[in-house]
Amino acid sequence: MTDHFGSCLCGTVKFEVQGDFDSFYLCHCRHCQKDTGSAHAANLFSQSAKLTWKSGADAVTSFTLPGTLHRKSFCKLCGSALPNTQIPGLLVVPAGCLDTTVSILPTAHIFTSSQAAWDAELGEVPKFEGLPE
Repeated sequence: MTDHFGSCLCGTVKFEVQGDFDSFYLCHCRHCQKDTGSAHAANLFSQSAKLTWKSGADAVTSFTLPGTLHRKSFCKLCGSALPNTQIPGLLVVPAGCLDTTVSILPTAHIFTSSQAAWDAELGEVPKFEGLPE
C-alpha cells in the first residue's frame, strides 16, 4: 500500500491518500476543459484508497454540474482542485495536487472527440525549463 500526500496552492488544505490508484485518465471533455482552464484534466482514480484531510477540511467545497456526473472539489480560498469522493465508492484525485510523485503513467486519453484543436501538436512546441526571456 502506498501513501500519497497533497495540498492546495495556498497550503490551507493538506491531505493523505492511503492506497493505490487503479487508473490515471487525461480527460479532454468540454467540462474538464472548462473547469481546469486547460486542454484536459489529469485525474487518478481509486476504488480502495482512503482519503484523510490533515488540515483545512473546512476550506474544501464542491461543485456538481447539474444533470451530469461532472464533480469538482476545490479549496474555497485559492481555488485549487482537490480530491473528491462524491461518487460513492470512488476516490478521484487531481494528479497536480499531489506533493508526492505519481508512480503510474496515464492509462489513457479519454473523450478525445472533444480535444482542443491547439492540443493536437504539442510535441512540436518549443520547451523551456522556466519562463522564456
